[in-house]
Amino acid sequence: MNDEDWLKRLGPERYHILRRKGTERPFTGALNDHWEPGTYVCAGCGNELFDAGTKFDAGCGWPSFYQALRPEAVREIEDRSHFMVRTEVVCARCGGHLGHVFDDGPRPTGLRYCMNSLALEHKPDRSGTEFEQD
Repeated sequence: MNDEDWLKRLGPERYHILRRKGTERPFTGALNDHWEPGTYVCAGCGNELFDAGTKFDAGCGWPSFYQALRPEAVREIEDRSHFMVRTEVVCARCGGHLGHVFDDGPRPTGLRYCMNSLALEHKPDRSGTEFEQD
């Protein structure tokens, strides 16, 4: 997909984050204080990234998770921008920028995947909510 197609698909705010490595302001994202069960997926391609059970309140203003749903769901890339060394996290399927991972998270991994809300979508857990028909 070219840049014009991505912009049409995502809209300007999501495009800025996912395709231009932008960052939303802390405490402004809709998913920062979202705690429903389910799965967080890439807003660009729908790739399943994080289970809601691994989300925790890091107090940083962005949704934070202590592990990816599967190791192959995300890729980690050294980021030397802004005069520091960090580890960027991108969607393994579409390459969209999600955020960064830090080593100051809780047990069991000690990691904090600090993600942009606009880079994610939440898919609710539907197990147990459908009724059988007689």
